[in-house]
Amino acid sequence: MVSQPIFHQALLPFLFCITTLSLVVADPTDGFTRLPSPSSNFQIQKHYDLPQNKCYTFSNGVYRFWVYTNDTSSTGTRARCELRIGNYYTSGVLQFEGYFYIPNGTTGTTIHQVVSSGVSAAAATATTSQSRVYHGSLTHFLSPTLETNIYDKWYRFNLIHDVGANNLKIFINGVQKFNGNGQVAGSHYMKIGVYAHEGASHYVESRWRNIKLFTR
Repeated sequence: MVSQPIFHQALLPFLFCITTLSLVVADPTDGFTRLPSPSSNFQIQKHYDLPQNKCYTFSNGVYRFWVYTNDTSSTGTRARCELRIGNYYTSGVLQFEGYFYIPNGTTGTTIHQVVSSGVSAAAATATTSQSRVYHGSLTHFLSPTLETNIYDKWYRFNLIHDVGANNLKIFINGVQKFNGNGQVAGSHYMKIGVYAHEGASHYVESRWRNIKLFTR
């Protein structure tokens, strides 16, 4: 006869607590304080002189951005339609949270940026972070890849920018996908939308919802 292990009943609550704690994963927003809604500081930025509703809509809580990449630019930028979020920040730790959706076929576009004004003439403007879409994958600049097979699904996106430490962390659906240096110092602000790059598809689109900012 094979003997069976016997657990004392008094140990069961303790074992249950250990199992439960092992399943708890810290949320990116833990320890942060949510800022007032950033919508009062929203500003649409686009590359051509067309009515805003030709590249941007807001309906049922969803921000939708799209451009045709062969549209003629009147501002010297590539085809774009973006929403600037909040004011410049020069210090502290700021976190962006939002949910994005990329329709099948969109490629070669930035959907989120941390834009920076450098402290020297040689780096007057630059981007500290660009989250781009290439052939169904989300990347940080050209690499590394943050997530694959992203088409036609909603994803939670969190980016934490620690200015003093020159550090960026990016989370997809609560899982950290990037931890590294920013590109430049100076003043910063964030944008979402579409900004086409070389090799972009003829039509690019991104959608966003539940936009929030946090600080600590």
